[in-house]
Amino acid sequence: MKGARKKLGQRGEELAAAYLEKRSYVVRERNWRCPVGEIDIVAEDGGCLAFVEVRTRRGRKYGTPEESVTPAKQAKLVELAQTYLQERSWDGDWRIDVVAVEMTSRGKLLRVELIKNAVTGWGLL
Repeated sequence: MKGARKKLGQRGEELAAAYLEKRSYVVRERNWRCPVGEIDIVAEDGGCLAFVEVRTRRGRKYGTPEESVTPAKQAKLVELAQTYLQERSWDGDWRIDVVAVEMTSRGKLLRVELIKNAVTGWGLL
């Protein structure tokens, strides 16, 4: 089952990156890793650095993709963004976005939705 989840996540990230690029985001990095964890996509959107968390779900048995961004995950995303900013010496604007990818149980794409500024230092908006 772990392999199936990984494939689903990879597919979701591919769809999210394509979706962002169609909206004029410039993808700088994918799957950026550090000791704190991983950022799915780092992209620029009109001079603003966007840290993008991709959440992919098949069906709604466990809720929507965006509902899976728990308070603990939100805190981790803020910590990851701050680590990246420090490491790369970025002093411009930045935000954390979420891309929700939802599919049927058979893998048919239902929706891809971008939620800008989804996570702040205070939690999910």
